[in-house]
Amino acid sequence: MVEQPSEVPIAGPDEPAVTTSDTGPAQAENETETERRLAAVLAEVTGAERVAADRHFFADLGANSLVMAQFCARLRKNPELPSPSMRDIYRHPTIRSLTAALAQAAPDGGGRPAAASAPAEPPAPPAPAARRNRFAHPLCGAFQLLVFLGYSLVSGFVTAGGYEWIAAGSGLTGIYLRSLLFGGIGFVVLCAFPVVAKWLLVGRWKEGEFPVWGPAYVRFWLVKVLLHANPMVFLVGTPLYVLYLRVLGARIGKGVTILSRSVPVCTDLLTIGAGTVIRKEAFFLGYRGHAGRIQTGRVTLGRDVFVGEKTVLDIDTAMGDGAQLGHTSALHRGQAVPDGERWHGSPAEPTAVDYVRVTPTGCGTARRAWFGCVTLLQVLFLYVPLAVGGVYMLFTEVPAIGKRLDPQTAALSRPELVSDALAVSLVLFSGFVVVGLVALYTVPRLLRLFVRPGRVYPLYGFHYTVHRATTRMTNIKFFAWLFGDSSYIVHYLRGLGYDLSRVEQTGSNFGTEMQHETPFLVSVGSGTMVADGLSVLNAEYSATSFRLSRVSIGPRNFLGNNIAYPVGGRTGENCLLASKVMIPLDGEIRADVGLLGSPCFEIPRSVDRDARFDHLRSGDTLRRRLAAKNRYNLRSMAMMLCVRWFHVFALTLLALASVDLYGVLGHVVIAAYLALTLAFSTAYYVLVERCLMSFRRLRPALCSIYDRGFWLHERMWKVPDHYLNVFNGTPYKSLVWRMLGVRIGSRVFDDGCSLTERTLTTIGDDCVLNAGSKIQCHSQEDGTFKSDGTTLGAGCTLGVGAHVHYGVTMGDGAVLAADSFLMKGEEVPPDARWGGNPAVDMPEAGSRPRGPGGAGEATDVPASALS
Repeated sequence: MVEQPSEVPIAGPDEPAVTTSDTGPAQAENETETERRLAAVLAEVTGAERVAADRHFFADLGANSLVMAQFCARLRKNPELPSPSMRDIYRHPTIRSLTAALAQAAPDGGGRPAAASAPAEPPAPPAPAARRNRFAHPLCGAFQLLVFLGYSLVSGFVTAGGYEWIAAGSGLTGIYLRSLLFGGIGFVVLCAFPVVAKWLLVGRWKEGEFPVWGPAYVRFWLVKVLLHANPMVFLVGTPLYVLYLRVLGARIGKGVTILSRSVPVCTDLLTIGAGTVIRKEAFFLGYRGHAGRIQTGRVTLGRDVFVGEKTVLDIDTAMGDGAQLGHTSALHRGQAVPDGERWHGSPAEPTAVDYVRVTPTGCGTARRAWFGCVTLLQVLFLYVPLAVGGVYMLFTEVPAIGKRLDPQTAALSRPELVSDALAVSLVLFSGFVVVGLVALYTVPRLLRLFVRPGRVYPLYGFHYTVHRATTRMTNIKFFAWLFGDSSYIVHYLRGLGYDLSRVEQTGSNFGTEMQHETPFLVSVGSGTMVADGLSVLNAEYSATSFRLSRVSIGPRNFLGNNIAYPVGGRTGENCLLASKVMIPLDGEIRADVGLLGSPCFEIPRSVDRDARFDHLRSGDTLRRRLAAKNRYNLRSMAMMLCVRWFHVFALTLLALASVDLYGVLGHVVIAAYLALTLAFSTAYYVLVERCLMSFRRLRPALCSIYDRGFWLHERMWKVPDHYLNVFNGTPYKSLVWRMLGVRIGSRVFDDGCSLTERTLTTIGDDCVLNAGSKIQCHSQEDGTFKSDGTTLGAGCTLGVGAHVHYGVTMGDGAVLAADSFLMKGEEVPPDARWGGNPAVDMPEAGSRPRGPGGAGEATDVPASALS
């Protein structure tokens, strides 16, 4: 739904729509004609009779970004008129200034800016479309299903044998030793199997491309799934993880620190020089999906490189020695950062900002080796035995439970199964909630005494271990999910250690996805609201050291989705920080403005449409509506707890039934349990979501956050969707999306896309949705909530980490580059190539053709860079 401004100032009857400048007659006439035509299009979009050329789009006309996106889309459809981007609109917010700016950008005298119509290098002709095999898609799905069932069956055999052997142990010591041996062997096998499978199925990864769903893709998918499922993922941030990537074929030098949990798949195409730091939530996969094919390419990083938070390194990208890539940035395909230069933005461009602000300390090979050995011993002698044999240790301490679950004793009747499942699930679930909250509010406060803010500590030591433990404990997603989008998130964050000043309660102060590196060094000013996906970067890293510092977010701010806020962010009071915005680290402190894009630029803090519900945010009206919202949110929280508990109860009942039937065919029962668990969890949460929606579809909305319709949206966001990640890269992901209400076509390749409003999303046939991409059909700014449908035509591609807003239409075959932000209301023409933050028309130039089996040449990094 597009809401038009109720009152738009227009030119009076005797007032000309535009005025001529003091230039020559011919040029003045040309400019006047362009201004008139642009004014006419804007008047048509806003519903006004006439629009004066010197009126400010936002301050005078009351327009907003959605209206101006429609204005830009109308202009793009007329080849005789210039084609501005949203960045142009914000920088030149009148018809007259916009016309002058676009005229300067088009020196050839044509209607379009030269940069948009004539790239410096003509794009390479697209490779001929591969002949589609209509059987490839179902055959790939069938093979993936057989792999899962086979994995479950083998797991059943192994687990059944391990169960019998561990259960035969006598006392705690016997069970511990057997759990240690069995779990240790299992840990080694799970870590080694992906390595063996990679070298047998693929060998060395090479640059090239192959069609999705074909035989080459099946091998690729199998290796990718094994890499993501192995336990080494939990050792990210330790030297052991770097060694593991080396075993997989990556060329990695000494002293490299990798904090990102995004596992690179094409490891032979990854080169990282000595002393490089890659921060968390960075993508460097070595592959991407594009137009129905998987493309693989090199990612090359030199010595002493820094890669910031929430970044994307596309294929065929490189960074020279000593180069830096700032937070919320991306290197698009073909980009290379020269030695010693600092770049940021999406796509990245040169900057003077230094992102490495921590002095180095002593952290040599011996320290890393010691830390790796201690970590491995801790895993093998503590975590693995507890994970494998903890249940049996519990049985030893509580003989009644062990006796009833021992298959050698009497079998349980159906009433006993239900009652035991009910008791066990209630104890486990309520114990996790209560004990978890107590631990969160006590243990981190003790650990903070060992790490002082502002002090530089070496990596891979006691202080680093304490810092990692604090980060992991205080970022448990369950509690943020439970309390988020309600008034109670404030009390939860304060209990963790946040400094929230004097809270102005709105009922939606923070979303459900809050991240930080230590909660004790986060300050948020009074009246500030955070939508979702905020990551507070309290820790600063170098190749050898780290330091914790306070991060302060000013009062009366509004933060959109998916924002990384680093130490030293230069924002003050009353700022609107748009989704995926890059927080500036240089220049004056921004106040009373909005910031958009990467790198960011200023936009209006608010528009008239966002202020229409301000009367609901004060006085008695606010108190009544907030009280009603709190009651609704409490019911939502209770409902979601019941939903989660019943899921645990059902899985516990299945587990007890499996144990009860174990004596028949233990391995088959356990294998069936794994398969049933996935099938039941998927069907259960799909049913929960559809029931909450009463099996209807969402409708586009423009309302206050104190409207009951918005509360339903918040309740929907609490339905768990983590189970969807299991289906990434398979045809079954599209099937589940369809069950959830998404209008989705055939043969869609989804490698990890997130859809916030399923029933408002339409996806055409043969689309490619890359890892980390997101389609968000809503926006919340201060106290106003807006939602609308988003449509992707057939054959569209969303790059890695791309973000699509609401009210967007992408034509057939359109491509959105990696880490791009496609703003609300945009219309991407068919077969267009867009990219950037915010996204603009950006055709790929100079791309070399790559055949199905071809390998492109790449410059090798000298061996000295790895030492």
